[in-house]
Amino acid sequence: MYITLPKGTDQAYTNKVTEILEQRVAAAVEPDKDVVSSIISNVTVGVTDPQDEDQGNYPNKGKIAVAFVKFAERKGKDTKALLQSIRKAVTGVVPGAKISVDQESGGPPTQKDISIEIAGDNLDSLVKTANSLKKFIVKQNIGGIEELTTDVQNDKPQIVFNIDRERANREGINSQQISMSLLTTLYGMKAADFRNTTEDDYEINVRARKDQQYDLDAIRNLKITYRDMATGGAVRQVPISAFSDIRYANTYSNIKHKQQIRVITLGSNVLKVGGYNANDVNAQIATAIKNFKTSGGITIRMGGGQEDQTEAAVFLLSALGVSFMLILIILMMQFNSIGKTFIIISEILFSIIGVLLGVSIFGMTFSVLMTGIGIVALAGVVVRNGILLVEFTDLLMQQGQSLHDAVVEAGRTRMTPVLLTAFAAILGLIPLAVGFNIDFVGLFTHFTPHIHFGGDNVAFWGPLSWTMIFGLGFATIITLILVPCMYIIHFNLKMRVKGKKPSENAVLADIQSKEILAHI
Repeated sequence: MYITLPKGTDQAYTNKVTEILEQRVAAAVEPDKDVVSSIISNVTVGVTDPQDEDQGNYPNKGKIAVAFVKFAERKGKDTKALLQSIRKAVTGVVPGAKISVDQESGGPPTQKDISIEIAGDNLDSLVKTANSLKKFIVKQNIGGIEELTTDVQNDKPQIVFNIDRERANREGINSQQISMSLLTTLYGMKAADFRNTTEDDYEINVRARKDQQYDLDAIRNLKITYRDMATGGAVRQVPISAFSDIRYANTYSNIKHKQQIRVITLGSNVLKVGGYNANDVNAQIATAIKNFKTSGGITIRMGGGQEDQTEAAVFLLSALGVSFMLILIILMMQFNSIGKTFIIISEILFSIIGVLLGVSIFGMTFSVLMTGIGIVALAGVVVRNGILLVEFTDLLMQQGQSLHDAVVEAGRTRMTPVLLTAFAAILGLIPLAVGFNIDFVGLFTHFTPHIHFGGDNVAFWGPLSWTMIFGLGFATIITLILVPCMYIIHFNLKMRVKGKKPSENAVLADIQSKEILAHI
């Protein structure tokens, strides 16, 4: 849980708010405390999302992390339900505080599920457009959005010292002296190093007392001590208020650029509880943005997770295309026939159909990355079955058998190795697909294997495994049925193209083509 209070909030107050929210979190997980291993709170340091680019220290931010026991020790309890309970317990507790509750994400920094990029030149117009767009999307009542926030805040308070350079010059003071005096007062300045008997160096910093650092009147009356060379080098002291005035203002917390254009990102997490899907939520947001009117020079586009997903899809399609071409070249070199090559290549299409059917029938989530990798891997696996059938059929025909007999014999002979290798691969992938876990150390030492299903590895390897299972299973069955039929069609077409009449064997094969399925 990430807590963000208004800019300028004191660290002590942030700590009090974090303690209140920590108590709320502890009360929310109390009924299921047996699956909670620890609750750790941070203030100022380590309070930003590891996925964010900014990893600085902020006195106005806090973080509460709830760690759970291992999956095998949770006794079937769903931690997503606990996450929802925590979110309800802390919503609206602290007025003015922005609270984000989400599952921890691993890996390199990535953008949020919902990321709307607003680009333009004028920063004030960007901030105004971002606030208007946020209100517009909220009015659409799109489900699944946790809370839209911008990555650039325009409410960062600041105190501006306006220096009257003409008056300062008359006093013999320049802007650098004024800046160094303020810097020393507020943050300190290195005066010397102290070395003890163990030869350890300690830096000595000099700065104003705390009651002076936080007293604006004391800072205004801060005296600049300098040697006035115009009066013969006399030492003088002049307060800053003598040649400056103070005003209060707000500024931007940061300014980001993308492709040399200023960009403000409006982002949010997608709620996992409730059956919401990031693709569906982003599609609804994209439809709503089309009806949002912007001023000239400002563009709005969807980025974040959708952009990463599109890049991954393009890369995987390119990889599939490259693998397809390499397989095509190898098959052309082996069979020296375009028709036979495309018969075998059709296995890739069958495997993709099987993957889509399996994902649709069982209602599984389509992972662009892992499912795509599985399809690319299938492209090199399923063609093996077609090669076995086509190659053995050619061998039988070279030995003098008729087309019909060669096709039936190849299907009957090669059916056993095709099925055995396919089902061996499928059975080998099932434990990875369902998340089968076994403790071999406990099995051999205490005869307690602690067998359980599921876990964090299923989220990563599950889509890949199910892709291989669905694609390989469907393509294997279809191979034994369609490849012999396509071989006969290819042979007859080849005869007609050469201007030859179909042989007696070919005619017999056409008549008995319906019997092939029964024989196989």
